[in-house]
Amino acid sequence: MSFRVLAASAAFAIAAPVWAQPNDLGAVSAHLKAVATMTAAFAQTDRAGKTVNGTLTLKRPGRIRFQYQKGVPILVVSDGKALTFVDYSVKQVQRWPVGNSPLGVLLDPNRDMARFARLIQTADSRLVVVEARDPKRPEYGVITLAFSRDASAPAGLMLKGWVTLDSQGNRTSIRLSNQTFNGPVSDEAFRWRDPRPKIKGR
Repeated sequence: MSFRVLAASAAFAIAAPVWAQPNDLGAVSAHLKAVATMTAAFAQTDRAGKTVNGTLTLKRPGRIRFQYQKGVPILVVSDGKALTFVDYSVKQVQRWPVGNSPLGVLLDPNRDMARFARLIQTADSRLVVVEARDPKRPEYGVITLAFSRDASAPAGLMLKGWVTLDSQGNRTSIRLSNQTFNGPVSDEAFRWRDPRPKIKGR
């Protein structure tokens, strides 16, 4: 499955839709609950079309790390409580509750998919595409997850990537490859170095 198919599905630009199976949303929920850890290579594309690569490490509940390729001075990491964006080039750090971001649906295995998600019809019967948002908190943004049907993956689905849209209209696409599920992942993987200068006397 190409990323072009994933992006088209997430953008809903689909002709001749294939109707999703009634139990597909349950399968997505089962997949998310079955995945305790995941590592993968990722390619991230922003709304300007710029793509950077890196390594993704995920550990539920609440932990994720986007380690970008050499030369990209950015880190995105969650320690289970706060999602942190670090820009080492300007020594700035931004933090917010992980549940307040579109990634919350990925990181909380107990999230009620029936309440927050809906199936999106696609032109490819091998795909399952789900859009998740909290209707009571639109400021949390939207995430559209794309899975391929794969009997070897947890609950028969392989997470291929996602598209997030935040409340400011910023769209980011993530394509995954070389996924590995439920291997050992240390909590140390989610530590990060604070680039901000220390203030004397504190």
